[in-house]
Amino acid sequence: MLTKIKNFFIVLLLVLVISQFLRPEKNEASYDSITAFEEATLVSSDVKTILENNCYDCHTNSTRYPLHMEVSPVSHWMAYHIEEGKEHFNISEWESYTIEEKDHKLEEFIEEIRMMKMPLKPYTWINGELSSQDREKLIKWAKETRIKIKEKPLDSLPKAESDTIVVDSVKVDSIK
Repeated sequence: MLTKIKNFFIVLLLVLVISQFLRPEKNEASYDSITAFEEATLVSSDVKTILENNCYDCHTNSTRYPLHMEVSPVSHWMAYHIEEGKEHFNISEWESYTIEEKDHKLEEFIEEIRMMKMPLKPYTWINGELSSQDREKLIKWAKETRIKIKEKPLDSLPKAESDTIVVDSVKVDSIK
């Protein structure tokens, strides 16, 4: 019996050591797409700080990795949560969303914050919970952004690859 337990722990140790060499791909892209989002949504400095500290790690293409996230299996667990978070709302892809998608993403954002589903509990164990004031700031900003998106649809549309622009049903060739 003692030999079986000893063998089990040896195998477990070998699996953990080997898993350190099988690393998930890191989520480390340029901050440019985040800047585009912040400019398009007129993020205040207060809201920007809240987003940076509580949202960007899982909902952008640019994650800050603390040291404890370099150890497997924690690194795999975090990679899974980042991928899942980006499936629901990827701030780095903001410019590619249609007006309806942007509105829907912000509607879901408001609901997740209001229902205290975001940030995820495991994330808050180390980074702390959102205060009620921070929640209200995020909700207020998201509601205002939803209104602005609906008011300025041309500014919110994804960039077209065409040389022709249609304005008030009149076709205009762009100047190069």
